[in-house]
Amino acid sequence: MTGANRGIGRDVCRRLAALGHTVLLTARSPEAAKTAATELGPNVHPLHLDVTSDDDATRVAAEVAERFGTLDVLVNNAAITYDTWQRAATADLDIVREAAETNLYGPWRLVQAFLPLLRESAHPRIVNVSSEAASLTNMGGGTPAYNASKVALNALTRMLAAELRTDRILVNAVCPGWVATDMGGPGGRPVSEGAASVVWAVTLPGDGPTGGFFRDGRPLPW
Repeated sequence: MTGANRGIGRDVCRRLAALGHTVLLTARSPEAAKTAATELGPNVHPLHLDVTSDDDATRVAAEVAERFGTLDVLVNNAAITYDTWQRAATADLDIVREAAETNLYGPWRLVQAFLPLLRESAHPRIVNVSSEAASLTNMGGGTPAYNASKVALNALTRMLAAELRTDRILVNAVCPGWVATDMGGPGGRPVSEGAASVVWAVTLPGDGPTGGFFRDGRPLPW
């Protein structure tokens, strides 16, 4: 799980560990990853991972292969730049590029790095944590860097689902809703409710949906 030392990611790790799963908690800060994993118990293992780094993706994939031999689920949760101060017409494109590096290219590079391990799993899943803000059906203005990067993540989800169907890999995008986190700010739903949506996608049965966009287990419009 990427971006998992706090907020939704941390709670997803907690829930999965409580269900008996071996959980790999990653964060850009090795200290933050270690602290969170220690607090969550022995089923949670910390890994240092910057999703914007090709070298980190390669290194962590090799480490997971050596220690565990396979990977059942990749949860792409790390995200940045909820740019409420920007508008598309005047957006700083450097900020847009920076957001895309984490929110789009990060998940993309990790899928490529971990695909051989996912193919070795009997329960392969890719869960991309997206946002209803990326729904073209309901989209308005504002937060252009975040929204555009999440729209692209949804497109990547659809492409991967189609391409990996023959490998039995379920690939879905999940919106946790507006959650009270450091990024979402106060006033949102509890972290536990957002995390539950992600856990639902992680634990889908083999005949579960793929190529979908969900919140609380229910489809969202693209």
